[in-house]
Amino acid sequence: MNAIRYRKGYKYQLAEDYHSTTRLRPDHVIDTRYIGLHPDGNLTVRSGYAWDGASGPTIDTKNCLRGSLAHDVKYQLIRSGLLSYCSKVIADEELHEDLLADGMNKWRAWVWWYSVDAFGRRSLSPSDEPMLWVAP
Repeated sequence: MNAIRYRKGYKYQLAEDYHSTTRLRPDHVIDTRYIGLHPDGNLTVRSGYAWDGASGPTIDTKNCLRGSLAHDVKYQLIRSGLLSYCSKVIADEELHEDLLADGMNKWRAWVWWYSVDAFGRRSLSPSDEPMLWVAP
C-alpha cells in the first residue's frame, strides 16, 4: 500500500487562475508550480493554489479573500527565498490596498495591516512552511 503525503491548514483552493499586478519587481521570472511573477510585476496564481484565508484572531469575509490570497503568495515567495525579505513592506502595503478596494472598512483594514506589519515576520521564516504529513 502506498502512503499519502499532505499538508494541513488550508481552507481555500483556487478554481481558476488569478492574475494581478504588484509593485514587487524580481530581477528574473519566477515560475513555480502555482505562482508566476514577472519583472514587470505581472502575477499569476494558478488554479489549484491553496491558502488559509485570514490568520490570527479574525474571521474570513468575502472582502478579505483576494487580499489574503495575494499576501499569502507573496509571503510564500519571500519564505522560499525567491523574493528578498525587504519585499515584506510592499506585500503588507498591497494587502491593505486590496482590503480597502474590496470594501473592507478602513478601521478593520488598518488592523489587518498593523497585524502583518507587527507580527508577520515570523511567517517569513522557511521553518514556517506547512509541515509535510504522511498517512497511514
